[in-house]
Amino acid sequence: MVRHLYVHVPFCVRRCSYCDFSIAVRKSVPGSTYVEAVLAELRSADPGPGARGEPLDTLYLGGGTPSLLPPPDLALLLTSLFDAFRSTPSLDDVEVTLEANPEDVTPESAGVWRSAGVNRVSLGAQSFDDRVLQWMHRSHDAARIGDAVRTLRAAGIENISLDLIFALPEELHRDWERDLDQAISLLPSHISLYGLTVEPRTPLDRWISRGATKLPADDRYAEEYLLAHEKLSAAGFAFYEVSNAAQDGFRSRHNSAYWSGRSYVGLGPAAHSFDGRVRRWNIPAWEAYRRAISEGRAAVESEEVLTEEQRELEALYLALRTSEGLPRHAFPRLSTQLDAFLAAGWLREEGGSLRCSPEGWLRLDSLISDLTMRTEAQA
Repeated sequence: MVRHLYVHVPFCVRRCSYCDFSIAVRKSVPGSTYVEAVLAELRSADPGPGARGEPLDTLYLGGGTPSLLPPPDLALLLTSLFDAFRSTPSLDDVEVTLEANPEDVTPESAGVWRSAGVNRVSLGAQSFDDRVLQWMHRSHDAARIGDAVRTLRAAGIENISLDLIFALPEELHRDWERDLDQAISLLPSHISLYGLTVEPRTPLDRWISRGATKLPADDRYAEEYLLAHEKLSAAGFAFYEVSNAAQDGFRSRHNSAYWSGRSYVGLGPAAHSFDGRVRRWNIPAWEAYRRAISEGRAAVESEEVLTEEQRELEALYLALRTSEGLPRHAFPRLSTQLDAFLAAGWLREEGGSLRCSPEGWLRLDSLISDLTMRTEAQA
């Protein structure tokens, strides 16, 4: 049964300096055309609505910038999805998350979102330093972040998450501790932290290639990540995943479904779906996706069937990303290396489970790479 639904809204007013997501930069968002395309994809999907015997547990609108959708179009989209999946948003049984930019949050838009069923907003704050926001090509200034939080609460949306980016270039002189303090002062229920990465063909990639900027050393990346753990923990947040911290009772149910390996369905350009064995992804470009739908063709661009080994490795990786960790004896052939990680302090054993320490989370990719090589050597 489909319990977790992701909808990709590709539109943005500009491309951020670090972004390599599948977006469509538009001055005017074709809201009605987009909604028609997504609903047409849903109608053509297998299984059809008649096979959806249970209501949704989570619905996540990501992007892109979903808050750019004209409010009437967003309301129509949500109403149609709730009808298709026999959900009852008025009871708030469904966690409905909308990714939003601060500048899009107005009393009018927030009121429509809440009436349409949105009960959680992930706000793209990124920084509280105007110079940094300009460097990132963000469309808001620092003052808009607090204004947006207050406006959302006035509209009845209390479950608010803030996104922040750390490990920025040295020349920006970004005060990471101040940004953390500013975020905490707004009393969000959830905070997501992302270390800056260089993706190919982004403005940041071009700046670095010509020597205009460079990323900080690994030690400062680690210092900022560990400082976030210290300050957020002191403020009542608990890290339940490598990049996500929440107040009690406010973990993201939708993202937790991803990390626990549950199945989900994606709609819209570039959206991914997973049934536990097969991963599918849609045509990424908006215009190509729209044409495919209008011509009655499938929106799926490709798929992969995971082998047993791939599924096992993915389960290992996802488990170590979360605070739940993995059972101590779940992977007996890796016990020697896991013991070494325990001795190094990168893993902790608690209640029969192995969990990453903050230092271990910093090394998670290299830990998994090491485990992968050992798995392949033993195959």
